[in-house]
Amino acid sequence: MKKITRFFWFCSGAHQETLKKYPIEHNKYVGIGATIFFTALFASLSGGYAMYFVFSGSDFAVAFAILFGMIWGLAIFNMDRYIVGSINKKGTTNQQLLQASPRILLAIMIGVVISRPLELKIFDKEIRQKLKTSYLNGQRSKVDTLQKAYNEKYSQELNKNSEMKKERDSLTKDINRSRYQLNQEVFGDKSNQTSGLKGYGTYAKQKEGVLQEKQDRLKIVQGNLDKMDGYLNQRKEFDGLNNVKLFSEHQLDSLANVAGFADRNWALGQLMFRDNGTKDIDTYLAQSFIAYLFILFECLPVLVKLMSPKGSYDVALSRIEEADVHFADKDKDKSVAVTDSVFDHDVTTEVDKRKKVITWQAGKDLEGMG
Repeated sequence: MKKITRFFWFCSGAHQETLKKYPIEHNKYVGIGATIFFTALFASLSGGYAMYFVFSGSDFAVAFAILFGMIWGLAIFNMDRYIVGSINKKGTTNQQLLQASPRILLAIMIGVVISRPLELKIFDKEIRQKLKTSYLNGQRSKVDTLQKAYNEKYSQELNKNSEMKKERDSLTKDINRSRYQLNQEVFGDKSNQTSGLKGYGTYAKQKEGVLQEKQDRLKIVQGNLDKMDGYLNQRKEFDGLNNVKLFSEHQLDSLANVAGFADRNWALGQLMFRDNGTKDIDTYLAQSFIAYLFILFECLPVLVKLMSPKGSYDVALSRIEEADVHFADKDKDKSVAVTDSVFDHDVTTEVDKRKKVITWQAGKDLEGMG
């Protein structure tokens, strides 16, 4: 139990030797340290999950995810530990808030960053469906674009092909009608188009000739139509229109499985909007709640430190800091005094040396004059 307590003290950034002297403060810093630890743990899971999708499909995806998750978690842990450990209880509440404001903004940014990958996992099913819809719509748009370009490029051929089809359909109807009238004429059925004389007479031969002409024309039209269809199919193949097909359900599932982090992040943002462009309040509130929860979780150590009253540990730590500052000042004074003393000694020594040189030189000059 003591090891766990000291571990959480370490996580809180507290000075353990000082904190040991004040038992009433122990639980507070255990709570702060535990919050920092679990925030880093969630950050590690979040960062590892995000990196897994970055390297999705690679043989080393899991290894990269674990490595990056550990690095990211340690970075967040170190940052949170510094943020909380650097807040002191000196000054008024407003001064403390001002001191902590940059750290709170940084905590908010960290909360947003670590919450996003976890949101991707929570809404994984909805994201997959949104991606499949997006991919299918994109493929439809591609097919429509190719079809439009094809129609514009071969508009004359398509119009001619359409006219030949109309003529073929019209000839087919006329042939059926003429064949029926020929049968009426042969069997002697009286109508406004037949003579009513039974047998293969003059009128029957005339109707048979008309029928034959229409059938011959139909063969010509059908032959031209087959040639045109073959040409247009070749053009479709050449322009790639025949190779572009809508994705099957299996293909859409495969594409959603290998989607990258950017695509999934885009899909998560699109979940907040319905197909008609209006905002989906339920999904928006769910995503916002998750983000706000992690932001609050990230800010919690700072807020706990700010909300907690000034305790005996804070007073003792403040005095230790003052003592350290006083010791640093005195140490500086000692260094200055030693430097001054050494400098003065060096100056005195140098003056004595120069005096001896001058005296010796003066003696030499007097001997030369004598």
